Amino acid sequence: MQTRLTEDDIDRIGRAVLDGQELPASELLGLMELVDPAAVRWLIAWGGRVRDRFLGPAVELCAIVNARSGRCPEDCAFCAQSAGYRTDIEVYPLLAQKDILDASARAARAGARRFSIVVSGRGPGGADDFDRMVDAVAEMAGAARVWPCASLGLIDEARAARLKAAGLVRYHHNLEAPPSFFPEICTTHTYADRVRTIEVARAAGLEICAGGIIGLGESAAQRLELGLELRVLGVDSVALNVLDPIPGTPLEGVPPLPPLEVLKTIAVFRLLMPATEIRTCGGRERALRGVQPMMYLAGASGTMIGDYLTTAGRDSGQDLMDVQDLGLCLAEI
Repeated sequence: MQTRLTEDDIDRIGRAVLDGQELPASELLGLMELVDPAAVRWLIAWGGRVRDRFLGPAVELCAIVNARSGRCPEDCAFCAQSAGYRTDIEVYPLLAQKDILDASARAARAGARRFSIVVSGRGPGGADDFDRMVDAVAEMAGAARVWPCASLGLIDEARAARLKAAGLVRYHHNLEAPPSFFPEICTTHTYADRVRTIEVARAAGLEICAGGIIGLGESAAQRLELGLELRVLGVDSVALNVLDPIPGTPLEGVPPLPPLEVLKTIAVFRLLMPATEIRTCGGRERALRGVQPMMYLAGASGTMIGDYLTTAGRDSGQDLMDVQDLGLCLAEI
């Protein structure tokens, strides 16, 4: 049965968030299940108001480097880097430290405040690869052009501590999908494995960026479930990706979410976590098309610029222009 919240209902819910109230799951589900375009647009406006109140006009840009590509033993259904799928991607071992640092410098010049080293695989890999990544983090931290981040898969306490000591600020590890849908997406590790990695990184004193991918085939209720899990985990930043189906992966034929559905999800996540960074990441270009700037009006407080892991991103100059045209500003390091 479709939920029929009125504009007055949405106003009441929005004011409750501005007053510091934590919304119950029942009301959030009503928002996530909105189908009337006019009501969704009303909700989107509230997402922007809440972002303005709790986070102000600053937009934080981040960037990544795909530092080791392909040959991943995991079977995540959306990922082009799984060794089990036939995809047309470039496969290579860990990049040289100079290449990683050069990529971080380019990102800083493009306006990025954070830069993440990302590698394929279940975890960071062998001792030699990990030592080189730690050295790259230390160099980035010393240069102070960007805040160093990393997304190295499942890690243990000792490696998290070494990353922290080297100057890593934030560890990124997506939940990817909510618990009730995760087995449909991955069978080679569990949802609990992902939560454990987040807990390990936090215990080491690292900030946490975590999120997932929407449009995998999950229901609206499951999309909200992902957001509620992130709220419980108390992450510092939510990375919101939209499925970009890659030929050769099991999800290559999944139909895209409508742009208004993506914007609605951003707005609901903003009301769910009013003071948390919410950044749009992979898939936003394909999903939002010409309405990309509206992601900020819906409540996003940041975005990833440049290329993604195996797909090309948008020209960063266009992203900077969007921020300026909306009267927003860039967050600075």
